[in-house]
Amino acid sequence: MSEETSSVQSAQNDSYIARASGLKGKDYVAYALGDTGCCLVFGLVTTLLQRYYTDVLLLHPLYIMLMFVVARVWDAINDPIMGRICDTVKVSRWGKYRPWFLYGSIPLALSAIFMFIKWPGFGSEPGSVGVSVYAAVTYILFGMCYTVIQIPYGSLASVVTLDDKERSKLSIWRSVGAAMGSMPVMIIGMVAFKAAKGEPGTEGYQEGGVNYTILIIGVVVMAVVALAMLLIAFFGNKERVKPMPVVQQKGATMQAFKKLFKSKSMIAVSLASMLLLAGQMFIQSFYSYLINFYFGKEGIWTMLPTVLTYLPMAVLMFFTPKLVKKFGKKEVSGIGMAVSAVANLAMFFLLFMGKGGATLYIFMVFCLISGIGLNFFVLQVWAMAADAIDEIEVKTGSRDDGTAYAFFMFFRKLGQAISAIAVGVTLLAMGYYESALGGFEFSEGQLRLMFILSTLIPAGMFGVMAVILLLVYPLSKKRVAKLQEEKEEHLRALAESGNDIVEADDVAPEKLEDVPVESGELDEPVAEPIEEEPIEEEEQKEE
Repeated sequence: MSEETSSVQSAQNDSYIARASGLKGKDYVAYALGDTGCCLVFGLVTTLLQRYYTDVLLLHPLYIMLMFVVARVWDAINDPIMGRICDTVKVSRWGKYRPWFLYGSIPLALSAIFMFIKWPGFGSEPGSVGVSVYAAVTYILFGMCYTVIQIPYGSLASVVTLDDKERSKLSIWRSVGAAMGSMPVMIIGMVAFKAAKGEPGTEGYQEGGVNYTILIIGVVVMAVVALAMLLIAFFGNKERVKPMPVVQQKGATMQAFKKLFKSKSMIAVSLASMLLLAGQMFIQSFYSYLINFYFGKEGIWTMLPTVLTYLPMAVLMFFTPKLVKKFGKKEVSGIGMAVSAVANLAMFFLLFMGKGGATLYIFMVFCLISGIGLNFFVLQVWAMAADAIDEIEVKTGSRDDGTAYAFFMFFRKLGQAISAIAVGVTLLAMGYYESALGGFEFSEGQLRLMFILSTLIPAGMFGVMAVILLLVYPLSKKRVAKLQEEKEEHLRALAESGNDIVEADDVAPEKLEDVPVESGELDEPVAEPIEEEPIEEEEQKEE
């Protein structure tokens, strides 16, 4: 073996983590586009669907709430199944998780469109049984298609890179991609949702509601663009960490879930993420009612609270890595959520200022402050989940990424159910359904209750999140640094036992010399990009 070859192998052995790192800008963009595509259609659910069900299909809020809860019960079965499929299915020539972008993109786009199709006769009779069944079937179908992509997508970060800092950047890029996917649907809401104007029975009175033609055109456009984004994500991502050989054992699924439930880190970040999604969806779903009927505004005002919630991300994405490096993910995220909780609590006191123009402007300022605090955790949540999974692997010696992310995503879907319950209870408490059938006329008492619940519910959720992140989630800055060292030792032990999970051709080109390795260990110089090759049948048998 030559001296040059020995130096390369020595560099490889110095850090197993470095062998699956060195991501470039195009890698981050391709990864982010996965959530851009998903959120283009998921945003339809979080922002438009509740209003579509109540104002167009005339479904009762209680039924909508129960439908969302039943869908989450089904997810308790559906998500773990998808997670185990990801962990145990035969690896394709495209990798373990990436192919699901290809398999699930078309069904996801079609199911999103079917949710919003108003067939002849739909919406003509309040509480129609046929319409109710159709809504439930299409909503659950969409959730299943979404799971087919989201569970593998969450697992993808673990095989794209092993480096903690690069995963933190991936989490930021994913959140930015999600925000980009969530923004366009707000334009649909601005144009399609109408506020009531004037007094009923007087000249110039305009009844509030939804412009369905604009709504369905927007839905179709979002679905088509989402399909394109998901296909780009499929072609643009690369799995750098090869899967460990799968040994089928009886009771393996239960053992995997027991390890997850025993992990304080995984439980804490899952609960915080659950409340994050619950709060976000509540704001996105309910604030359109608040702006239209409490403040009497429409157009850009309808979606401005959501825009202001996400807007800080455009600035924070550049500063968050530096803050995380100095203070830690847990610390920055926890303090950010405390700021959001205080901002939403402060909104409540605007109730005593009346509904004048000044109140609306101050309300929007608090939305911006809340968004600043919220986005620190939004930008780091996926990296924190990856840290929790790494901790489980280091402690137990096993890694089931698909199952772990199914566990994590199930908690996020519970957040959707909590949001649905919160929105449904609020609408029921203020008698929205009866008022909607009567021409969207609301008493002053109904509007006051709407405002109180729309501010205190998010404040409570965000406050609990701050407590969980600061006092319960154990992976502080120091602990994560120690975890990186433990992970390196774990990878070295795997390699010494013959289970090297990082291919030699995955060495970051900029980190090693441009020297080929002898004895056929690499077919090309390290600096050259390696094209993905189909896994040979003989290699599969060995694994």
